[in-house]
Amino acid sequence: MTRTHLIGLLLGTEDDWPTAFEQYLGRLAPRIQHDGETHEVTTERVTIEPFGLRQPVRHALVIDRLSYWYDHPREWLKKIALLDRAYLLNNPFTFQSMEKHAAFCTAIRLGFDVPETWLLPHKVPPENERFAPTAARYNRAFDLDAVGERVGYPMYMKPFHGGGWVNVTRIGSPEELRRAYDASGRELMHVQAGVEGYDVFTRGLAIGTQTMVTHYDPTKPLHLRYQVDHGFLTPEAGREIVTFGLSVGAFFRWEFNSFEVIVRDGRCYPIDFANGTPDMALISLHYYFPWAIAALAKWCVYCVTTGRPMRLDQEVGRWYQVADDPGRSWKEKLRAYRGLVDDYYEADRFQEFCDRHLGHADECMVDYVESADFDRLLVAIIQAAFPPHEHEQFVAHYRGLLAAWVADQRS
Repeated sequence: MTRTHLIGLLLGTEDDWPTAFEQYLGRLAPRIQHDGETHEVTTERVTIEPFGLRQPVRHALVIDRLSYWYDHPREWLKKIALLDRAYLLNNPFTFQSMEKHAAFCTAIRLGFDVPETWLLPHKVPPENERFAPTAARYNRAFDLDAVGERVGYPMYMKPFHGGGWVNVTRIGSPEELRRAYDASGRELMHVQAGVEGYDVFTRGLAIGTQTMVTHYDPTKPLHLRYQVDHGFLTPEAGREIVTFGLSVGAFFRWEFNSFEVIVRDGRCYPIDFANGTPDMALISLHYYFPWAIAALAKWCVYCVTTGRPMRLDQEVGRWYQVADDPGRSWKEKLRAYRGLVDDYYEADRFQEFCDRHLGHADECMVDYVESADFDRLLVAIIQAAFPPHEHEQFVAHYRGLLAAWVADQRS
């Protein structure tokens, strides 16, 4: 008996990685024997339309890139998770609108070294007739300069829910803090101590149990931020950063997430780690783009083929038991967190599955990157992203980066 599993792509404006994902999966053509059945995988792009709450869903798994700002598909995802048992890579109940605030609180609760962070009241109150009488009774006047002293300078003001570096402001003085707060309007803002003079700024992408940590430079233009660098972390810092990224994912039941950790003087400071639509753009990821597409494909195929059930429960007590154990050192807690991570992501089972059924996946990606299909996609994406006079320059630039990735895989 053959079972066909449909993967839905819930998309906004992006077309680069979805096209690459579709083309690569078509080349990979997984036809897997598992539990006495033959499993095949297909994809389709999800459309937005009315739905009945009892209406069955055809998708076995949905990759969500839209619901962080679009309410209708967000509610559809909740429906198919609760009623249809469709698999979502990120739990829609803990990833509501990409909120960073709960992630900061959890990371602190687990003992990670999050910089000093405060949440400020709205500068401009919400439009609600109940606000004025409520504020008159309960809102306390506060000294913004005193908050600044507690957090320390330099600091960064950023929206509590995230948003891809939008409305992020570096603040170096009380005067700048007052100006930034006055300009924040109705946006609810965190202020967070800056970790400057650092050794390395890292950005990681976690897809299931697979993680790629990159050397990242946020001061550069988007297409130059990811550095092609393989020796920028000590083994100890690398283990802590990977464990952190996977832990925050496993805690919230997120399986498609990115995170940022700054390393200074050997200490790891997580500063961002709740990205419902992590960067998957060819323009920005360049050298790392093939890894991201292959990792996403392997995890999706594994989930639908094995019937991995989506976990809506968080089992937070297991994490707090480790966090609150006074007899464990920080290294011992990291090892315990990694054990919880591996248990949630079924790390050994996933690796065995890939070895048995997807052993050709990496070579298939190399072949795809060298194909005419991929080159046409690359050229089209560059022509859409850069002005005409830069097309030739950047086509050569990106072809060179991808050729370097191919050479590294073959070496």
